Amino acid sequence: MPTRYVDGFVLPVPMRNKAAYLRMARLAAKVWMEHGALEYFESVADDVPAGKLTSFPRSVKLKRTEEVWFSWIVYKSRKHRDQVNAKVMQDPRMAKFMDPKTMPLDAERMFYGGFKIKVASKPR
Repeated sequence: MPTRYVDGFVLPVPMRNKAAYLRMARLAAKVWMEHGALEYFESVADDVPAGKLTSFPRSVKLKRTEEVWFSWIVYKSRKHRDQVNAKVMQDPRMAKFMDPKTMPLDAERMFYGGFKIKVASKPR
């Protein structure tokens, strides 16, 4: 399998902002894909119990009025990720979502990172 690279994100989204977040996510998916991302995913928690020490809800200090979202973007490589993200950050369609005051989420409690894929499987 060819090398792939993934950016992963875990973030709290207030339920009152769910529609706004989905609008932002749909635009982001379009922008990332236009600039070369291989795949783009946004998912909302469905079965994520709060653990005693660690869990998705604990990781973002989830409030009762929020949902945990897990998102990921797939690239050819880290270099490809860096190139795509540089283009995305310059895309004027994303400008209004870069201001923390107008984001439909609490970006300070979001966490993310880049990952090298070591094992992957696809249906034949």
